[in-house]
Amino acid sequence: MPEHWFEPLADHMGAAYLRYSFTKGTEQEVTALIAALGLEEGMRVLDVGCGPGRHANEFARRGMTVHGVDISRRFIDVANRNAVDGATFQRADARNLMFDGEFDAAISLCQGAFGLLGPDEENQAVIAGMARAVRPGGRVALSAFSAYFRVKYPGSVEETEFDASFGVSHEYTEIRDEEGTSAPAELWTTCFTPRELRLLLSSQGLHVDDIWSVEPGAYLPAVPTIETPEFLVLGTKPLN
Repeated sequence: MPEHWFEPLADHMGAAYLRYSFTKGTEQEVTALIAALGLEEGMRVLDVGCGPGRHANEFARRGMTVHGVDISRRFIDVANRNAVDGATFQRADARNLMFDGEFDAAISLCQGAFGLLGPDEENQAVIAGMARAVRPGGRVALSAFSAYFRVKYPGSVEETEFDASFGVSHEYTEIRDEEGTSAPAELWTTCFTPRELRLLLSSQGLHVDDIWSVEPGAYLPAVPTIETPEFLVLGTKPLN
């Protein structure tokens, strides 16, 4: 499997990823998604770009059977080490998912896969794989960075660049490992508008039920605005 630019970053962070503040809203996010997607105990959920497994494990604690995939071997090792009953994990490329109608729902949250890729066709490939993975009538949820928010709140020019041609935010930052050792890092994240997200899901045969304006730990039904850093898209695979 070819290396993705994020893998060396994940190798450095390991379990320290779970110390970042944006990971602390997991329980609220899962509660909101269970209600929004109509999930019940015993249902099967695919977590695409699962990272160290925080969402997958929380869904499993609520009685669902969850399979998480991530391109980072280090993150999958951490996820397997912390796995709870009902959660399994596999190293896989989100651009080449091999599942076919096996799940009641597929999620991709916190730029775990979708949005961390390069050309638009790679993000389309993630959505196509999620659409294939769910049964007819199955649900899909994914979060994406807001292009509106990124333009309104550009941050430091010295630390962040924005490619308006492709909607890609290029950030220069530092990451820390489990011992607190820092290392320089560059992040490339694609930002989206609600219209783009609707078109992307529709192009893969998914019906967009709703788009919320959200931020980590605050997944609430809210119409899209320019004031929150992310959008959460909720979709359904038609019955025919």
